[in-house]
Amino acid sequence: MLSDHPIFHIKAELADILAFGQSPYGERRVINILGGTVSGPRLNGRLLNGGADWQIIRADGATDVQARYTIETDKGGLVLVSSEGLRHGPAEVLAAMARGEAVDPSLYYFRTVMRFETAAPEADWLNRILAIAKGRRDRNAVHLDVYEVL
Repeated sequence: MLSDHPIFHIKAELADILAFGQSPYGERRVINILGGTVSGPRLNGRLLNGGADWQIIRADGATDVQARYTIETDKGGLVLVSSEGLRHGPAEVLAAMARGEAVDPSLYYFRTVMRFETAAPEADWLNRILAIAKGRRDRNAVHLDVYEVL
C-alpha cells in the first residue's frame, strides 16, 4: 500500500544523454543530473549537481533505470538517494520522447523504487522507509511524485 498523496515531488534537471552505444547488456546511456528541486509536505530542498541516471535500453525496448544522487534539505542536511526502475511504452510514444516532444505520462509506464540514507536529523525518517515514484520525462528534466510504501 502507498501513501494517499506524494510525500514530496522531485524535479531533476538533466544534461543531454551520453550514448555509449550497444554493449553486451543493451544500449547503454548515462544522463548526468545538473540540479533540481525537492518540494512537498514531508521534505523540501534541492538536488545537488553530480548525480546521474545510468540506463540500459533492453532488447524489448524497456529502459532499465538506475539513478544515484544527493538531496540537500532546506536545513542543509544531505540525503543519498538510490533509485531503480523501469520505463516502457508503445514504440511511437518512446520515439516521440526520444525526439524531445512533450508526451502525456499516462501513455507510458515510468516507476522507480527508492531508498534513502542520511545523517540529517530532519530527514532521519527517510532511513526507515521505501518509496515508489511515478515519473514523467521531459526533454531535459524528470519529474517524480514520491509515495511512501506503508
